[in-house]
Amino acid sequence: MAIEHANVLRAAHLARLGVSDAQAERYVDDLSRILEMVDRLSEIDTQGVAPLSHPLDATQPLRADEAIEPDRRDTFQQIAPATADGLYLVPRVVE
Repeated sequence: MAIEHANVLRAAHLARLGVSDAQAERYVDDLSRILEMVDRLSEIDTQGVAPLSHPLDATQPLRADEAIEPDRRDTFQQIAPATADGLYLVPRVVE
């Protein structure tokens, strides 16, 4: 797939990016090289290769799901402008 100058300017316009003509020319070259690399990668035979979610067989250590801060709801609700039944009351925004 060939990237042209007009494609870069169109993408920049859609993304609301200010791109000069000189920058667009550089992006044409960069994007063309990226697409060439993707084309080369798609030529590789991956038959029988299992997909990976991560290249290393590592697991993320998880911390215990426990409350570490005290419950200060009553303190905060005392200084709130309006509360009812433990809830904060706010003005209606959408009619």
